Formats: sequence, structure tokens, C-alpha cells
Amino acid sequence: MKLNPPSKAASALSLCMVLLLGTAIFAQQATTPDSSNDSVTAKRVCAMVSRFHISGKPINDEISAKLMKRFIKQLDPQKLYFYQSDIDRFKAEQNQLDEKLAAGDVKFAYECFNLYLQRLQERMDYAQQLVDVDHDFTVDESIVVDAKNLDFVKDQTEMNERWRKRVKYDLLALILDDTKIDEARKQLHKRYRNNLRTMTQTENPEKLEMYLSALTHCFDPHSSYMSPQTLEDFRISMELSLDGIGAALRSEDGYTTVAEIVPGGAADADGRLKAGDKIIAVAQEDGDFVDVVEMKLSKVVRYIRGKRGTIVQLRVKKEKDSSTEVYKLTRKKIELSTSEVKGKIIESGERIPGQTGRIGVISIPSFYRDFRGAQRGDENFKSTARDVRKVLNDFRDQGGVDGIVIDLRFNGGGALSEAIEVSGLFVDEGPVVQVKQMNGERKIHSDVEPGAVYTGPLVVVCNRLSASASEIFAGVIKDYKRGIIIGDTTTHGKGTVQNVMPVSNQMFSFLRGQQDLGALKLTIQQFYRVNGDSTQNRGVRSDVILPSLIDNMDLGESFLDDAMEFDKIDVAQFAPVGMVNQQILNPLQQSSAKRVVANKEFKETQEEIDKYLEKKNQKTISLNETVRRKELTKDKEEKKEEEKKDTKADKDIFKKDHYNDEILNITVDYVNLLKSMNTVQR
Repeated sequence: MKLNPPSKAASALSLCMVLLLGTAIFAQQATTPDSSNDSVTAKRVCAMVSRFHISGKPINDEISAKLMKRFIKQLDPQKLYFYQSDIDRFKAEQNQLDEKLAAGDVKFAYECFNLYLQRLQERMDYAQQLVDVDHDFTVDESIVVDAKNLDFVKDQTEMNERWRKRVKYDLLALILDDTKIDEARKQLHKRYRNNLRTMTQTENPEKLEMYLSALTHCFDPHSSYMSPQTLEDFRISMELSLDGIGAALRSEDGYTTVAEIVPGGAADADGRLKAGDKIIAVAQEDGDFVDVVEMKLSKVVRYIRGKRGTIVQLRVKKEKDSSTEVYKLTRKKIELSTSEVKGKIIESGERIPGQTGRIGVISIPSFYRDFRGAQRGDENFKSTARDVRKVLNDFRDQGGVDGIVIDLRFNGGGALSEAIEVSGLFVDEGPVVQVKQMNGERKIHSDVEPGAVYTGPLVVVCNRLSASASEIFAGVIKDYKRGIIIGDTTTHGKGTVQNVMPVSNQMFSFLRGQQDLGALKLTIQQFYRVNGDSTQNRGVRSDVILPSLIDNMDLGESFLDDAMEFDKIDVAQFAPVGMVNQQILNPLQQSSAKRVVANKEFKETQEEIDKYLEKKNQKTISLNETVRRKELTKDKEEKKEEEKKDTKADKDIFKKDHYNDEILNITVDYVNLLKSMNTVQR
């Protein structure tokens, strides 16, 4: 079973739990499906959604209308490109898309996208002209910032006016950032060119993925279609490894630039490729070079990645002297160590005067598992539970700790099996999570290993972006009364289970020689805590809440369109351990509240929250330079102060700041309360 981490967007926030039917879906190398297979893919996706989605909803006219609205919003969320007449044209088909998809007809997706590219070209051409116009920044006018308050424009005059303000807004933002007007214009010209270039390089598999995912999102926010390339990226995120050269890349002014060399990778061992170098062409083994200047970054990455042990050639423009060199690198396995479990012991007295105690901190960025390695029987396959166990053993070998903090902030999920195994390291055997099937049947997943590796005081830290597998673990600790939860008011609130199914002739297995058509990530189950509550929408509430900006943002399941509702099922039989009760929570909450109120940095956090909420409710932004400068002067001063504070400590898994120090304070208080209660009970 798997709960996948957020895609970005990506996705932004696709925080999902995924049930895998086995690792065969990753056994084939990802290939781009031929456009002739679009029809087959669409028909199969429709059939699978209708048959397996937990809602049991049919793909009908209601879904068809939703699909059209979603796809248009995906392309033009700010209503800056399409005219109302374009939308009216689209609406003529809004009740026909369901039948067309069922028959494998995806022409609407390409026609819509092509019109979007045409409008984008028109707008970018006009924007390039507007950049060089002398704008009057003394005029009292404003721009609408929330597209919900805008209609699509009726004609070109209205569109031109909308873009006049948009370009003026972009220019003013750069000027207020102390950029000279000539340089600001240069930067905007470049930005608009890059926007157009990036979108025109969108490939057909990406367009199909957008369209079919818009369809699945009409059923719930976490169901999606994954093209073969997206599926490969998903596998990498779960296994924390890939085969390549070991370089983080970014797109910069049409060039693929090396952002960072990954330690232990091929480029690191070779030593010649450096951060800042530009990759201008790529060749396989002794093959011909392909020019990658102006090429979309995702496509360049596909040229560079490849099978372990094979050779890739890079033609590189050196940052140091602009000379051009060719490097031959042998691809090797790269471990993505920045995303793995890490631990450290903090002497609380060194961070907080007057406190004593050794606190072990374990950072868990995601619940990863190398399913293919486990299936092969690899002795050292990557696993969150294995890595947490190693850290706990390290703590023991270093003389032990008085308490442990598990940091799950920004952990979007991962493998359900890992959430269960990690829970088993801290609680004795028993139920961990309940899953409700489409037919209403309940299944209980338990930790079956007797005993726990660590039985002392435990604190779990979460925020609004702790989702899925993180919520399962936090729910177990809370329900078993095994430890306390600290952080935002509640977690993300994602309580649904996705099944990753290959889109193939047979729904659950690949056929020999069959082209890879990607996979469907489909919501097929809901999961529940052992107390019977779903984490859906409501999440897991913190025992001690600390002020944070994130807690006031529209982040979480309850803010997503078409999210499933909260509900309950029967309680599973489990035995709480009694390390938390109201007698413990009351003094912890009161002591923390007093410290927070008296803390200067927390006061500044509250001011930041108040300022954010004020801006959040703002419908328009002034385009008057004097007005904007007054608003932004204080913000810039505060930002500079923050940048001074955040130096090397940013890379620390538990950097010293007021928030983390308060977590340590609460943890030490908790340790002392448990000690005193045990003394009294004796």
C-alpha cells in the first residue's frame, strides 16, 4: 500500500495515499505514448473510473460540464487569455464531452489547448509592446487580483486594458524591488518570451495528462492520470533513487543550468561539471549531439537520465570562462539523501537556558519505500521504517535520550506500509488504521510486531501540509495516548486511498510488448483512525497549537473542490497506553501559551499573520508607486532581517528559532510531567 507525496503543483498540493497492486507498474522504462494511442487511453481511463472510483458516480453530463470548467481554468486561471466568445464556443460541447471520452475522442483537449496557445502568442506579442511604453505610476488606479471577481473579457479593447494593467503591475513590482526601469524592461521581455517558449513546447502526452486528470479531479482532488514520464517521476520520489549523472538542473533564460552537484553521483565523482555551467547539447554513448538550448527542462532531463552503466555526453558552456567542453559521464545510481530520514540529539540546555534534558529529533520528510528493491530481496532497500529504526538505535548507542520529537512538517505522505511499520516502532502490536472499501466493507491494518523500539516520551510535530501517511501516524500516537501532537490547528485532512493501476489491455498487468500508456491513480478507499474518525477534511488536531502563517492559509482538504466529506465508522479494539491525559495537557498548554505571549518573535509572527489576513481579503492592488512603496517598505526591511538570521541553520534538520525552541520547551515540560506522575504513582 502506498500514499504518494504531493506532486506540486504541483501541484501543488496532491497529497495522496496510494495502494499499489505490486511493483510491476514500474518495471518497464517509461516511454512517451504515441498520439494514436490517445483514443485507447481515454476509453480505458473512463472505464476504470466508472468501475473503480469509490464514489460510484457515472461519467455523465454533470461531470462533462465540470470537466470543461476545470480544463479551461487549468489553462487560464487568471482569465488573461480566453475571450467570452471562446468560452461560449467551448460550452457548445459541455454536455457532450462524456460521450466523446467514452468513445475515445479527445479532440476537445487539443483544440482547446491550441486556441490557448494562439491567445498566449497574441497576448505575449502585445505585452512585449507594453513593456516599452512609458507607464504613469502616479495615477490612482488598481488591478483586480482575485480572478473570482473577474469575468472573461468581451472584446480586444477590454483584453488590451486588462494586459496594460498586468504589465504595469509586473513593471512596478520590479521597480519597487529597486530594479532600474531599463533592467526591469529587459527582465520582463525575457519573462514573457520564456512563458511562451515553455508552453509551446508542451508535448501531446502532457496535454492528454492535463485533460484526463481534469476529468478524474471532477470525482475527487487526488485521482489523476499519470503519463509514463510522470509515472517514472513518481517512482523516483518513492524509491529516493534514480539512474543519472547526479546534477540538479534548472531552466534559465533558455539554458539548462546546473543548480547543484549531488554528492556521490557521477558528476561529483568526475569533478569537472560545476554549479552554474550550462548544458547546451546532449548525446548518447557515441551518438550525435542534440541541441538542448531553448528546450523544455523536462525533455532535457529525459535525454540525460538513462540506464545505470551507460554513457551520456554533455556539451557544456563553462560559467567560469564561457569556454565549451564535452564531458563523457557514466550514469550511476543516485541516492536522493536530502529526502531521507535524519536524526540528531539536542542538549536542551544549550538551546534554552535553564532547561535540562537530551532530546532526540527525527525528521521524516516522506514515508518512502523502494518496492522494487523489497520485491527483489535487496538487503538494503530504502525504507522509512528501517531508517527510523537506525536513528533510534543510534540514539541508544549515544547514551539514550529523555524524549523524542518526530518532525512531520511538510510531509505529504508516502507508503501506507511504512506508516504502519513506523507506528510499530513506538506502540506495541495492535490496529493502526482502518480502511473502508467501495462496498462498505471494513479492513483493519495492524502492527503485528510485539513490543516497541522506543517507549519513552514522544512528541509529534505537524502542520497544515502534513498529509495522508503522516496523518495516520499522528492519529495512532494521539488515539493510543502514546504522545502529544504539536503544531498547526490541524493537519491537511486527506483520508482517501488511491490505487495506481496501469492503463493497459488488462487493467492490472502489463502485456509483453505492449506500449506503456501510463497509469491511473484512482481513489478506491477511505481510511480511518482506530477511534473510528476519518482524517478526511478535519485532519488530526494538535494538542498544543503554536502560531504560524501556514495555519492561516487556505491549505487543506477542506479548501479543495470536490473533496469527500468527513465521516465515521466503528472503533477498532485497541489498548491506549495512557501517556497523555487532560492532567498532562492542561499545564503543557498553559505554560506554552504564557511563553508564546511573552516571546518577541511569536509577537512578530502574529503581526505577520494579521498582515497576511488583511492582504488575503484584499480584492485589488494599487498601481500607484507612492502608495505601493509605503506598503512594501516595512515588508522589505523585515525580509532583510529574516535573511540575516537564516544562514547555515536553514540546512539544519531542527534549526534554532523561536518555534523550534518552543517545541523543545514543551517536550522537556512533558518529560518532567511524566517523571513526576510516575514518581507520585509509585
